[in-house]
Amino acid sequence: MAKVIESISEWNEIYNREIKGKKSLGFVPTMGALHKGHISLIKRSVKENDITVCSIFVNPTQFNDKNDLKNYPITLDADSILLENEGCDYIFLPTKEMIYPDNYRYIVTETTFSKTLCGAHREGHFDGVLTVVLKLLNIVRCNNAYFGEKDWQQYNLIKDMAKALFLDCNIIPCLLIREPDGLAYSSRNTLLTPENRLKAPQLYRVISSNKPLDVMKEDLRNLGFRVDYLEEVEGRILVAAYLGNVRLIDNVQR
Repeated sequence: MAKVIESISEWNEIYNREIKGKKSLGFVPTMGALHKGHISLIKRSVKENDITVCSIFVNPTQFNDKNDLKNYPITLDADSILLENEGCDYIFLPTKEMIYPDNYRYIVTETTFSKTLCGAHREGHFDGVLTVVLKLLNIVRCNNAYFGEKDWQQYNLIKDMAKALFLDCNIIPCLLIREPDGLAYSSRNTLLTPENRLKAPQLYRVISSNKPLDVMKEDLRNLGFRVDYLEEVEGRILVAAYLGNVRLIDNVQR
């Protein structure tokens, strides 16, 4: 049975008594509202480590839109059942006060790549992401941390941060997981209206079309998407686009 951890001191006691120097530890940080994409990370961690811990924390510092934070789905009971079924050993549930005792005075900032793509359209977003991930990695002290490639920019920023700051853990990428109709799994998919949920898989189909970028953008606009960005980076097409009030991201290898 997965044990719920609600304080850093409780985790420190367990870590020092049962894990440190004895067992390999895998970590999956999440904001909850778990779906098959998250579960694929849990499965890999369970397979590759003696112990797996998953954190659930809706991190307020990475939301540049207060309404987005307010509307973020909270499904803790369902999440706990999913984690239990997948063999997760510990569920870490920190609070804002626990993670930010300094009231977010100290911030991790990356000065180049984080200012592009999602970072160009969501001021302060990656500062919040990198800061919370660094804090969680320092608290958990895992051997391996798992991140999905749907958030390709985020994964690369975290990987580079770990290298730059000499963190003693492996940042492991996991393949993007799609729903049967091609839509990338996301906690925000549940916020789509029924009509837009039917339309959303067109995002993947368009960026997989191998057309010029400007043609892809026009195709998306004609389908009713509001394009935030659509760019090619290192041979990968990355896109963020709105359907209604829901912002979707996706990427494919060119």
